[in-house]
Amino acid sequence: MNTLFRNTVGDSNTATGASALADNINGNRNTATGSQALNRNTHKNDNTANGFNALNFSEGNGNTAIGSRALENNFTGNSNIALGNEAGRNLNGGNSNIDIGNEGVAGEGSTIRIGSASQTKTFIAAISGTGVTGAAVQVNAAGQLGTAPSSERFKDQIKKMDKASEAVLALKPVTFGYKTEIDPAGIQQFGLVAEDVEAVNPDLVIHDKERKPYSAQ
Repeated sequence: MNTLFRNTVGDSNTATGASALADNINGNRNTATGSQALNRNTHKNDNTANGFNALNFSEGNGNTAIGSRALENNFTGNSNIALGNEAGRNLNGGNSNIDIGNEGVAGEGSTIRIGSASQTKTFIAAISGTGVTGAAVQVNAAGQLGTAPSSERFKDQIKKMDKASEAVLALKPVTFGYKTEIDPAGIQQFGLVAEDVEAVNPDLVIHDKERKPYSAQ
């Protein structure tokens, strides 16, 4: 089986499966469950790998990989968490990533990725109906969440709008109801129509992946 095959002074390690922690020499407090889990770890500590090839090539500390091939190619990254089949398998050296149902991106660090292109809807409990104050959360075309800062520290080419403000004044708000697949209750709304905004100033419109008008900004 070759589990903990080379271990000499490593302490408090647990290995179950063919070649699990096989190369460990003096790493401590590692847990490997599954064929070749943490196979190449020699002296790093506090890793948990559960699944075939999970953390197979890892030489990092404090990583948690649950799922077949999870964090498989994480060579030197520390404090990464991956959950799901092949979760985080593209990570090769970044730290403090969380990949859930996502393969991750090579070289990145301190990034959370949940889900993949297979998912088209997101439902998270305890958000709707819970009042908070703060900045509005926005999402860009790549799916990254964040807030839009207003400080001049984040802006370039600041200048007076002058005649450009005429585009804003030309916008015509409307009342409307979303289609039932978006809002089954059909609550009356008011705002702008992206196509109308695009006709006035395309720079004020966010487009979808097919370059169709999606939202006004």
